[in-house]
Amino acid sequence: MLLDQIKGVNDIKNISPSDYQELAQEIRDFLIEKISHTGGHLGSNLGAVELTMALHLSLNLPQDKLIWDVGHQSYTHKLLTGRKDGFENLRKFGGMSGFPKRKESECDCFDTGHSSTSISAGLGLVKARDIQGGTNTVVSVIGDGSLTGGMAYEALNNAAKLETNFIIVLNDNNMSISENVGGMSKYLNNIRTADAYLNIKEGIYNTLKEIPRGEKVVKGIRRAKSSFKQLVVPGMLFEDMGITYLGPVDGHNIPAMLRVLQEAKRTRNAVIVHVITQKGKGFAPAERHPARFHGAEPFDIETGLPAKPRTTASYTDIFSTVMTKLGARDEKVVAITAAMLDGTGLKRFRNMYPERLFDVGIAEEHAVTFAAGLAAGGLKPVVAIYSSFLQRAYDQILHDVCMQKLPVVFAIDRAGLVGSDGETHQGVFDLSYLSSIPDMCIMAPKNKWELSDMMKFAISFGAPIAIRYPRGEAYAGLREYRAPIELGNAELICAEGDVCLMALGSMVKVAEKVKELLNKAGHKCSIINARFAKPIDADAVKWAVRNHKLVVTMEENVAIGGYGEKVRDIVDGLKAPEKKSYAKVLQIAVPDRYVEHGSVEQLMREIGMDAESIFNKVKENL
Repeated sequence: MLLDQIKGVNDIKNISPSDYQELAQEIRDFLIEKISHTGGHLGSNLGAVELTMALHLSLNLPQDKLIWDVGHQSYTHKLLTGRKDGFENLRKFGGMSGFPKRKESECDCFDTGHSSTSISAGLGLVKARDIQGGTNTVVSVIGDGSLTGGMAYEALNNAAKLETNFIIVLNDNNMSISENVGGMSKYLNNIRTADAYLNIKEGIYNTLKEIPRGEKVVKGIRRAKSSFKQLVVPGMLFEDMGITYLGPVDGHNIPAMLRVLQEAKRTRNAVIVHVITQKGKGFAPAERHPARFHGAEPFDIETGLPAKPRTTASYTDIFSTVMTKLGARDEKVVAITAAMLDGTGLKRFRNMYPERLFDVGIAEEHAVTFAAGLAAGGLKPVVAIYSSFLQRAYDQILHDVCMQKLPVVFAIDRAGLVGSDGETHQGVFDLSYLSSIPDMCIMAPKNKWELSDMMKFAISFGAPIAIRYPRGEAYAGLREYRAPIELGNAELICAEGDVCLMALGSMVKVAEKVKELLNKAGHKCSIINARFAKPIDADAVKWAVRNHKLVVTMEENVAIGGYGEKVRDIVDGLKAPEKKSYAKVLQIAVPDRYVEHGSVEQLMREIGMDAESIFNKVKENL
């Protein structure tokens, strides 16, 4: 196999050009086979095979720098830099990451995981190169989906001032995770389909090359800001900004890409190379359903169907069902997502109420302020965004929503550990950053019925409010415990003595298992379902510390600024004479470090937050 000849970086340059297509097919076959077992980002990687090969043929890594936006499409890059064996444990605990990692290879020059960052990072590397007198090439690869994020435009605005080479490859497949939306998507689509422009361009170039000194004329036209393509293609946004535009070029035609990349390396300014690719190319199920194969679970290669079909509802499914019901009951309920229509469960809402669903693209900051405007206009907006992505909109939550006390509901999916996507996607900071904001209310459900009840409470709350819930199967236990949701009130699950477990959200399920272990060891155990991280139920805290030897707070969030820290604050504020007889407080939370990839179960054990580990910590503190 040709792929077996790729042992390390730049080995692809030893492959004959006549074998490039065969190598591309071997890479696709390899990725499909491996990801069918491990799961991973399949569609985006199948679409970027030839593009990645062309980049590696054009560049001299690691001296040259290649930055991948988001980075989930970097699997071929990993193969071509000698990491083939790593795919056996892709995204598994202790195995190879699904994203670029500087600690993993010197060919990964910048860690990525979130969208729209590659141009900013690349521009920084260009300036560092120039200041130090370097001559290496810097390339940032950004998808058209990532180009819907405002940070990309901030970087393009700065890049337009460059007087040295900087290559920006626009990998255009008309998809981010869901299908792209908005003006930039429409603009790029116009360029893709501008056959008249492409025919005119090629005809003029070919004619000019036939006349004396024609080559120089062609070069002059290509460099001129007033070139004919500004007249034929409406807007020419990038050229108007001062960035040279080359393309569009077929992203599955390696010779064509090599030619345009060589031309791009000769420019003395920022240049965009517009590459057209097909997400999921070479695997029919991924071509037909690109969103489904963005982040695929293990699947059957013949059918494309999941190897282990889900038989129980996830929290996202519950949210989806509740949103459609709320939409039916109240015409003022509207929903906003940031390019995550499928991932957040809002596709059903869109299908039923298309005029009340707003997909703003990968633009979390805009999504939140847009929701604030909807609320100020008298509607009831629900913003559904993953926990780790909502971090990007902190200022807008504080300034535009909470400061004005606007009734925006934040449905925070993937709160807590998410598993195989790793440190850039773990949703373990939202309790801390949201609870620092005045007038923000935060809830977390213990099971699927409580999520439904909390959504109904939130819609009628009339002020900023957030509900955080985890990825994966919705807990169906404790159905009999369904006390009405009341602002700032916890729920007592059982009262025994000795130890009181004060658990928030997903940790209530873990608390049940800890209680079983404690009871078997001869210790009595109470459980409080905290429900609210803010406002916290101070009366429940006081009851717990007065009636138990040890109070254990449990949350799937970092310790600093989290629920447990606020419980400690209440206990520390109690009067000194009484305090002597109060229980100790043990805080169970995510440690102060980044949690890498692996299954959620493995990660919980690794950071000491599984039932067995908590049980052992409790015994040590009794």
